[in-house]
Amino acid sequence: MSKNFQLLQRAEEEELFIPVGLPAPEAQRSNGTTPIWAKGRSDEEFANLVQRLFLHASPLPGPRVVSFSAVASSKRSSWICAQVARILSLQTNKSVCMVDADLWSPQLHALFNADNRRGLADALTLKGSIRSFATSLSIGDLRLLSSGSIKMKLYGQADSCRARFAELREQFHYILVSAPPFTRETESTLMGQLADGIVLIVEANQSRREAVLRIKERLENAQVQLLGAVLDQRTFPIPEFLYRKL
Repeated sequence: MSKNFQLLQRAEEEELFIPVGLPAPEAQRSNGTTPIWAKGRSDEEFANLVQRLFLHASPLPGPRVVSFSAVASSKRSSWICAQVARILSLQTNKSVCMVDADLWSPQLHALFNADNRRGLADALTLKGSIRSFATSLSIGDLRLLSSGSIKMKLYGQADSCRARFAELREQFHYILVSAPPFTRETESTLMGQLADGIVLIVEANQSRREAVLRIKERLENAQVQLLGAVLDQRTFPIPEFLYRKL
Protein backbone atom coordinates (compact mmCIF):
# COMPACT_ATOMS: atom_id res chain seq x y z
CA MET A 1 0.00 0.00 0.00
CA SER A 2 1.49 3.37 -1.04
CA LYS A 3 2.16 6.24 1.38
CA ASN A 4 -0.16 8.43 -0.71
CA PHE A 5 -3.05 6.00 -0.35
CA GLN A 6 -2.42 5.61 3.38
CA LEU A 7 -2.49 9.38 3.85
CA LEU A 8 -5.76 9.67 1.94
CA GLN A 9 -7.29 6.75 3.82
CA ARG A 10 -6.36 8.10 7.26
CA ALA A 11 -7.51 11.59 6.36
CA GLU A 12 -10.86 10.30 5.14
CA GLU A 13 -11.36 8.17 8.26
CA GLU A 14 -10.59 11.12 10.54
CA GLU A 15 -12.66 13.53 8.41
CA LEU A 16 -9.52 15.61 8.04
CA PHE A 17 -10.12 16.66 4.45
CA ILE A 18 -11.72 15.82 1.16
CA PRO A 19 -9.27 13.46 -0.56
CA VAL A 20 -8.75 15.14 -3.93
CA GLY A 21 -5.45 14.21 -5.56
CA LEU A 22 -3.58 16.03 -8.31
CA PRO A 23 -0.78 14.47 -10.32
CA ALA A 24 2.59 16.03 -10.87
CA PRO A 25 2.60 18.44 -13.84
CA GLU A 26 3.15 17.03 -17.31
CA ALA A 27 4.71 20.17 -18.82
CA GLN A 28 6.84 22.73 -17.02
CA ARG A 29 8.51 26.01 -17.71
CA SER A 30 12.17 26.50 -16.93
CA ASN A 31 11.24 27.99 -13.54
CA GLY A 32 9.40 24.80 -12.57
CA THR A 33 5.84 26.09 -12.83
CA THR A 34 3.33 24.53 -15.19
CA PRO A 35 2.01 26.89 -17.90
CA ILE A 36 -1.54 27.86 -16.98
CA TRP A 37 -2.70 27.08 -20.53
CA ALA A 38 -1.29 23.54 -20.47
CA LYS A 39 -4.17 21.11 -20.35
CA GLY A 40 -3.87 17.47 -19.41
CA ARG A 41 -5.21 14.73 -17.20
CA SER A 42 -5.37 17.12 -14.22
CA ASP A 43 -8.21 19.14 -15.80
CA GLU A 44 -10.71 16.50 -14.72
CA GLU A 45 -9.35 16.67 -11.17
CA PHE A 46 -9.68 20.46 -11.15
CA ALA A 47 -13.24 20.25 -12.46
CA ASN A 48 -14.06 17.83 -9.63
CA LEU A 49 -12.51 20.21 -7.11
CA VAL A 50 -14.53 23.13 -8.48
CA GLN A 51 -17.68 21.02 -8.20
CA ARG A 52 -16.90 19.98 -4.61
CA LEU A 53 -16.09 23.50 -3.46
CA PHE A 54 -18.46 25.78 -5.32
CA LEU A 55 -21.06 24.08 -7.49
CA HIS A 56 -22.34 21.13 -5.46
CA ALA A 57 -26.07 20.75 -4.93
CA SER A 58 -26.90 21.88 -1.40
CA PRO A 59 -29.68 23.86 0.28
CA LEU A 60 -26.97 25.95 1.94
CA PRO A 61 -24.91 28.46 -0.06
CA GLY A 62 -21.36 27.37 -0.82
CA PRO A 63 -18.25 29.42 -0.10
CA ARG A 64 -17.59 32.51 -2.18
CA VAL A 65 -14.14 33.40 -0.83
CA VAL A 66 -11.63 30.54 -0.62
CA SER A 67 -7.98 30.69 0.40
CA PHE A 68 -5.45 28.19 -0.96
CA SER A 69 -2.46 27.59 1.30
CA ALA A 70 0.23 24.92 1.24
CA VAL A 71 1.84 23.15 4.15
CA ALA A 72 5.30 24.30 3.06
CA SER A 73 5.75 25.63 -0.50
CA SER A 74 3.55 28.22 -2.20
CA LYS A 75 4.64 27.64 -5.82
CA ARG A 76 2.30 24.75 -6.57
CA SER A 77 -0.55 26.13 -4.43
CA SER A 78 -0.53 29.28 -6.61
CA TRP A 79 -0.75 27.09 -9.71
CA ILE A 80 -3.65 25.10 -8.21
CA CYS A 81 -5.47 28.31 -7.23
CA ALA A 82 -5.04 29.62 -10.78
CA GLN A 83 -6.33 26.43 -12.40
CA VAL A 84 -9.38 26.32 -10.12
CA ALA A 85 -10.12 29.98 -10.93
CA ARG A 86 -9.75 29.32 -14.66
CA ILE A 87 -12.20 26.43 -14.65
CA LEU A 88 -14.64 28.15 -12.28
CA SER A 89 -14.73 31.18 -14.58
CA LEU A 90 -15.32 29.01 -17.66
CA GLN A 91 -18.05 26.92 -16.01
CA THR A 92 -20.07 29.81 -14.57
CA ASN A 93 -21.19 33.21 -15.74
CA LYS A 94 -20.13 34.73 -12.41
CA SER A 95 -17.31 37.20 -11.85
CA VAL A 96 -14.14 35.64 -10.42
CA CYS A 97 -11.16 37.45 -8.92
CA MET A 98 -7.86 35.83 -7.99
CA VAL A 99 -5.84 37.50 -5.24
CA ASP A 100 -2.11 36.89 -4.82
CA ALA A 101 -1.61 37.38 -1.08
CA ASP A 102 1.87 35.88 -1.04
CA LEU A 103 3.66 39.23 -1.23
CA TRP A 104 7.13 37.76 -0.71
CA SER A 105 6.91 35.00 -3.30
CA PRO A 106 4.19 35.96 -5.81
CA GLN A 107 3.41 33.54 -8.63
CA LEU A 108 0.03 34.35 -10.19
CA HIS A 109 1.10 37.26 -12.39
CA ALA A 110 3.82 35.11 -13.98
CA LEU A 111 1.38 32.29 -14.70
CA PHE A 112 -0.84 34.69 -16.67
CA ASN A 113 1.95 36.89 -18.06
CA ALA A 114 0.31 39.82 -16.27
CA ASP A 115 1.78 43.07 -14.99
CA ASN A 116 2.60 43.24 -11.28
CA ARG A 117 3.25 46.95 -10.78
CA ARG A 118 -0.08 47.47 -9.01
CA GLY A 119 -1.83 44.95 -6.84
CA LEU A 120 -2.89 43.96 -3.34
CA ALA A 121 -0.01 45.65 -1.51
CA ASP A 122 -0.71 48.92 -3.32
CA ALA A 123 -4.45 48.64 -2.61
CA LEU A 124 -3.67 48.32 1.11
CA THR A 125 -1.76 51.60 1.17
CA LEU A 126 -3.42 53.69 -1.56
CA LYS A 127 -6.93 54.97 -2.21
CA GLY A 128 -9.12 53.91 -5.09
CA SER A 129 -11.62 51.21 -6.00
CA ILE A 130 -10.30 47.69 -5.50
CA ARG A 131 -11.32 46.93 -9.08
CA SER A 132 -8.86 49.57 -10.33
CA PHE A 133 -5.97 47.52 -8.89
CA ALA A 134 -7.09 44.31 -10.64
CA THR A 135 -6.18 43.17 -14.16
CA SER A 136 -8.77 41.75 -16.54
CA LEU A 137 -7.78 38.43 -18.11
CA SER A 138 -9.04 36.91 -21.36
CA ILE A 139 -10.76 34.00 -19.61
CA GLY A 140 -14.47 34.40 -18.95
CA ASP A 141 -15.11 37.11 -16.37
CA LEU A 142 -11.79 36.53 -14.60
CA ARG A 143 -9.62 39.19 -12.98
CA LEU A 144 -6.31 39.10 -11.17
CA LEU A 145 -5.36 41.19 -8.15
CA SER A 146 -1.63 40.49 -8.19
CA SER A 147 0.67 40.96 -5.20
CA GLY A 148 1.78 44.43 -6.27
CA SER A 149 5.03 46.34 -6.08
CA ILE A 150 5.52 46.53 -2.30
CA LYS A 151 6.85 43.84 0.03
CA MET A 152 5.15 43.97 3.42
CA LYS A 153 3.85 41.80 6.24
CA LEU A 154 0.12 41.37 5.83
CA TYR A 155 -0.59 41.03 9.53
CA GLY A 156 0.73 44.60 9.92
CA GLN A 157 -2.09 45.69 7.59
CA ALA A 158 -4.85 43.53 9.07
CA ASP A 159 -7.44 46.34 9.25
CA SER A 160 -6.77 47.39 5.66
CA CYS A 161 -6.98 43.74 4.57
CA ARG A 162 -10.40 43.38 6.18
CA ALA A 163 -11.68 46.55 4.50
CA ARG A 164 -10.35 45.57 1.08
CA PHE A 165 -11.70 42.01 1.31
CA ALA A 166 -15.11 43.40 2.24
CA GLU A 167 -14.88 45.49 -0.94
CA LEU A 168 -13.85 42.43 -2.97
CA ARG A 169 -16.97 40.62 -1.75
CA GLU A 170 -19.10 43.50 -3.02
CA GLN A 171 -17.37 43.65 -6.42
CA PHE A 172 -16.95 39.95 -7.30
CA HIS A 173 -19.02 36.81 -6.87
CA TYR A 174 -16.06 34.50 -6.24
CA ILE A 175 -12.66 35.40 -4.76
CA LEU A 176 -9.84 32.84 -4.79
CA VAL A 177 -6.79 33.70 -2.71
CA SER A 178 -3.29 32.35 -3.27
CA ALA A 179 -2.10 32.64 0.34
CA PRO A 180 1.35 32.21 1.92
CA PRO A 181 2.24 28.67 3.06
CA PHE A 182 1.88 27.63 6.68
CA THR A 183 5.59 28.21 7.23
CA ARG A 184 4.25 31.79 7.55
CA GLU A 185 1.37 30.76 9.74
CA THR A 186 0.19 34.20 10.88
CA GLU A 187 -0.37 35.42 7.33
CA SER A 188 -1.90 32.19 6.04
CA THR A 189 -4.29 32.13 9.03
CA LEU A 190 -5.25 35.77 8.47
CA MET A 191 -6.18 34.98 4.87
CA GLY A 192 -8.27 32.05 6.11
CA GLN A 193 -10.10 34.34 8.54
CA LEU A 194 -10.90 36.79 5.74
CA ALA A 195 -12.15 33.95 3.54
CA ASP A 196 -15.01 31.50 4.02
CA GLY A 197 -12.42 28.78 4.55
CA ILE A 198 -9.11 27.27 3.48
CA VAL A 199 -8.14 24.57 1.01
CA LEU A 200 -4.92 23.03 2.27
CA ILE A 201 -2.32 21.90 -0.28
CA VAL A 202 -0.60 18.76 1.02
CA GLU A 203 2.58 17.79 -0.83
CA ALA A 204 2.65 14.04 -1.49
CA ASN A 205 5.65 12.24 0.03
CA GLN A 206 6.76 15.50 1.70
CA SER A 207 4.09 16.72 4.10
CA ARG A 208 4.00 14.75 7.33
CA ARG A 209 0.64 13.67 8.67
CA GLU A 210 1.53 15.18 12.06
CA ALA A 211 2.15 18.57 10.45
CA VAL A 212 -1.24 18.46 8.70
CA LEU A 213 -2.96 17.58 11.98
CA ARG A 214 -1.21 20.49 13.74
CA ILE A 215 -2.39 22.88 11.04
CA LYS A 216 -5.93 21.54 11.36
CA GLU A 217 -5.84 22.16 15.13
CA ARG A 218 -4.48 25.69 14.67
CA LEU A 219 -7.20 26.51 12.15
CA GLU A 220 -9.85 25.27 14.55
CA ASN A 221 -8.40 27.44 17.32
CA ALA A 222 -8.46 30.44 14.98
CA GLN A 223 -12.06 29.59 13.95
CA VAL A 224 -11.05 29.07 10.33
CA GLN A 225 -12.94 26.41 8.39
CA LEU A 226 -10.90 23.75 6.61
CA LEU A 227 -12.93 23.25 3.42
CA GLY A 228 -10.80 20.46 2.02
CA ALA A 229 -7.34 19.53 0.88
CA VAL A 230 -5.48 18.62 -2.25
CA LEU A 231 -2.92 15.82 -2.15
CA ASP A 232 -0.60 17.37 -4.68
CA GLN A 233 1.87 15.63 -6.99
CA ARG A 234 0.77 12.18 -5.89
CA THR A 235 2.05 9.22 -7.84
CA PHE A 236 0.30 6.03 -8.85
CA PRO A 237 1.73 2.73 -7.59
CA ILE A 238 -0.01 1.10 -10.58
CA PRO A 239 -0.89 2.52 -14.03
CA GLU A 240 -3.49 5.28 -13.71
CA PHE A 241 -6.01 3.75 -16.13
CA LEU A 242 -6.15 0.66 -13.86
CA TYR A 243 -6.18 2.79 -10.70
CA ARG A 244 -9.34 4.57 -11.88
CA LYS A 245 -11.12 1.20 -12.31
CA LEU A 246 -10.54 0.13 -8.70
